[in-house]
Amino acid sequence: MCTRPRVLLADDYPELITAVSRLLAVHCDVVGSVADGSALLEAAQRLAPDLIVLDVNLPKLNGLAACREITRKHPEMKVIIFTALDDSDVREQFFQAGAAAYVSKLESVELLSTVKRLCAETV
Repeated sequence: MCTRPRVLLADDYPELITAVSRLLAVHCDVVGSVADGSALLEAAQRLAPDLIVLDVNLPKLNGLAACREITRKHPEMKVIIFTALDDSDVREQFFQAGAAAYVSKLESVELLSTVKRLCAETV
């Protein structure tokens, strides 16, 4: 049951991590944050979050490669792509890689509703 999901954040902008943490904190436990794709893989293994919110453009290992690796190794973890990039080809690549949702940073209010929806789907 996903009553209060454990969320891991991955973005290379600390200000965005802070803002998203505050947005989600009312309904989620933000268990960690990382600034690059390599650190994301390690943190996902160590922290075992229910959800991962990640940006497309991450240093060291891009978001698409990280998404593929996470969904392959941890199919129980839901990956939400949270990006300013609005490109249907990129979106399709992420869905093919196993992402559960794709949310625009320009519509950040949708992030919380997406988290709630994904949790409801796992009940």
